[in-house]
Amino acid sequence: MASLSVQKTAGGREYKVSDMSLADFGRMEIEIAEVEMPGLMACREEFGPSQPLKGVKISGNLHMTVQTAVLIETLTSLGAEVRWCSCNIFSTQDHAAAAIARDSAAVFAWKGETLEEYWWCMERAIDWGDGGGPDLIVDDGADMTLLIHEAVKAEELFERDGALPDPSSFSNADFQIVLSNIRDNVTKSPRKFRDIAKKIVGVSEETTTGVNRLCALEKLRELLFPVINVNDSVTKCKFDNLYGCRHSLPDAVMRGTDVMIAGKVAMVFGYGDVGKGSAAALMSAGARVIVAEADPICALQAVMEGYQVLRMEDAVEYVDIFVAATGGKSIIMASDMVKMKNNAIVCNIGHLDHEIDMTGLESYPGVKKTTIKPQTDRWVFPETGRGIIMLAEGRTVNLGCATGHPSFVMSCSFTNQVMGQLELWKERGCGTYEKKVYRLPKELDEKVAALHLSKLGVKLTRLTEEQAAYINVSVDGPYKPEHYRY
Repeated sequence: MASLSVQKTAGGREYKVSDMSLADFGRMEIEIAEVEMPGLMACREEFGPSQPLKGVKISGNLHMTVQTAVLIETLTSLGAEVRWCSCNIFSTQDHAAAAIARDSAAVFAWKGETLEEYWWCMERAIDWGDGGGPDLIVDDGADMTLLIHEAVKAEELFERDGALPDPSSFSNADFQIVLSNIRDNVTKSPRKFRDIAKKIVGVSEETTTGVNRLCALEKLRELLFPVINVNDSVTKCKFDNLYGCRHSLPDAVMRGTDVMIAGKVAMVFGYGDVGKGSAAALMSAGARVIVAEADPICALQAVMEGYQVLRMEDAVEYVDIFVAATGGKSIIMASDMVKMKNNAIVCNIGHLDHEIDMTGLESYPGVKKTTIKPQTDRWVFPETGRGIIMLAEGRTVNLGCATGHPSFVMSCSFTNQVMGQLELWKERGCGTYEKKVYRLPKELDEKVAALHLSKLGVKLTRLTEEQAAYINVSVDGPYKPEHYRY
């Protein structure tokens, strides 16, 4: 940490990336991705001339990939100033980070950050100089938003009775670092984060985990600013989570291990959209797939699709590939891993790093870790002599061991992010959005889908007035009621 320092481009833009010499390579990949991201390019064409985000300061905490680079440059093309960090210590594509740092925005991200470096990058992305913060936030998992909320609470407590956060009272390594940083900040600048929070117009949140965290704050009436829930737009949850995972999970497993999936037994934990895409991908690759589910509706769906639905304890000893896909926590524990067959593959494609018990694995008495290559480790248990292969240290495997979802599906997600940012800024000060979590209107969801159709050669049927009236919709949409489940 002592060696970390902010660098500057010739034009004065701040950054900290792995290798700026990769910028030309990053730029070439960004240009290829732009062709595959018609929604974002349409946003530039439609909104660019009017510059609706001119001068708006946006801080982002989202995987710093080639696809995210196209999102960042869409925001800057609409007039925004941007500072960015990655939401995962393994997900940054260093060539993409270098290209953006050189050409368009402040970036603090590199592949293989430590947890201390991750939170250092976060604070750099929030800090706009002279104690100032962003107008808007793009978040993924709500880490940036929750950091601000925790810091505000600590400042208020410190002002009231001089109390400081106690990192040692928590076992979670991430939270210990967060509280340590907040403790240091609050004694130096006791109003820093309250001043930052007061300026923030709102946040657009990318993922299920982040939405759940922010809805919990809303329920406690502790949310400090409005949130637009991008995750539950149909063109995000069904496309990114379902079709994206269907593409990127087998990519990650094969890059991480070179294993043949066909003929193996795979177990997918969770049959939401991420689980559905993951199970379909594994089955398509020839695996025999088992699903674990707590929700009876999702379990019934899995059975109707031909999957066997069992519990961990029913199958742990013969499964070859374990995939956590719930968005929850404590799904695959060290006590499960010790029972697995030799060289069983364990990975997580749900969000964050709470699904797999890495703390329990790392502290297991006598366990031996061998790093085969970056983000692929073999852990051997002393009492059995058997080992498991852990991918991406239990973090999101498709970004740790591969390159994440493909550009086209991320165009759907990120076009929703742009819509969310535009909506929050347009309605600022109007009272439209209270300190609550909102979804984007269905009209915008349909618009995002429509922007991607011509790329695929789609020609939509247009309803007549009579047909539209018969099903009680407008000729121009929306075509489904809010309660419709796609």
